[in-house]
Amino acid sequence: MISPNAKEIFIQGITHDGRTFRPSDWAERLAGVMCSFRPGGAYPGSHLSYSPWCIPTTINGVKCVVVNRALRDAEPMAWDFCVNFAKDNNLQVAEACLVPDPADTPPPPKKT
Repeated sequence: MISPNAKEIFIQGITHDGRTFRPSDWAERLAGVMCSFRPGGAYPGSHLSYSPWCIPTTINGVKCVVVNRALRDAEPMAWDFCVNFAKDNNLQVAEACLVPDPADTPPPPKKT
């Protein structure tokens, strides 16, 4: 069960019996379906990028989708879709907080 206080949930591409979930691009597909659910709603071209509320990623070699609680607050049915996707496919779900990778963050400007 997911805590009502969870900031983010991680839907992991590993089933409860330890098998890797297929197809291999499931995370990108799920995030693609959720692309129109975003702050401010859909806009022209928004289907070309992932929603900041539903992000595919790989953690320790495991495909995951990070779903932010803001999706639940803005679009409860979209949140339920993601949660039910995990349940229906017997996927492991963890509550956590995504910390940006320092390699993806540009260094601060140098002081002159």
